[in-house]
Amino acid sequence: MAGYIQYCSPFLLQKSVNKGMMGRGGVGGWGGLTLRQESHPQLKGGILMKPCWSLSGFKSLFIRKVDPRKDAHSNVLSKKEEQNLYKIQFHNVKPECLDAYNELCEAVLPSIHANPEYPSELVGTWNTWYGEQDQAVHLWRYRGGYPALTEVMNKLKQNKEFMEYRKERGKMLLSRRNQLLLEFSFWNEPVPRPGPNIYELRSYQLRPGTMIEWGNYWARAIEIRQKNQEAVGGFFSQIGSLYTVHHLWAYKDLQSRDETRNAAWQQEGWDEVVYYTVPLIQHMESRIMIPMKSSPLK
Repeated sequence: MAGYIQYCSPFLLQKSVNKGMMGRGGVGGWGGLTLRQESHPQLKGGILMKPCWSLSGFKSLFIRKVDPRKDAHSNVLSKKEEQNLYKIQFHNVKPECLDAYNELCEAVLPSIHANPEYPSELVGTWNTWYGEQDQAVHLWRYRGGYPALTEVMNKLKQNKEFMEYRKERGKMLLSRRNQLLLEFSFWNEPVPRPGPNIYELRSYQLRPGTMIEWGNYWARAIEIRQKNQEAVGGFFSQIGSLYTVHHLWAYKDLQSRDETRNAAWQQEGWDEVVYYTVPLIQHMESRIMIPMKSSPLK
């Protein structure tokens, strides 16, 4: 049967051409395969929307066929049995207020985390070291999904200590933003770990419609990156900036990070994951973060 390269970006098509698919004559054979052009592809928003090449004797080559979606990617990629919802907060702090901000967080956030009346957990809380400066990042988990989030928010409005915390915090901030996230089913759930560690939050803004393709590749890639226990958690956005992916990693230090990342290139399949996921990315960012004293992720 003939397979098709569907929904392929011009970048991937050109890379395939450069790797020899087209042969010397533009349309021909490669490795015993017959390559012929099908109907004229239609470009829409920079994406080839129709099958562009037919490959006799091969179901797919270089990139997998992307089938029409029959469900929301949140249902396909998330852990249905857990019903966990995550909130990540980014607080840009006035430089002169950073120490006071940290002291305020240390005084209030652990009590919310420890209170059994709130179905929420503080997964981790950090200050950025490299990347965004004078920034704090907080990651919360709500066991029970959106109902748990709503319950916590309503109860916190009645918590005088928390409302005073918000009032004082507001005086120290330049800006703030948050996102609601789900966790990828193939990542481990973040659990407290001893330190000292540094953490890297790698954030990817994907092209709309590519989340499932991203998940398909990373479901295999995470097996490579789990060997040194550096993988902490993987999440994708539901509310806030959409089609955003966050990968959270832990390392002993920057040298360990460098050695671990370089070692991944020696593992079979890692180069393929990078090759096929790079074209899915519109923007990416890395933060190196230091845990606050009260962070469960040390």
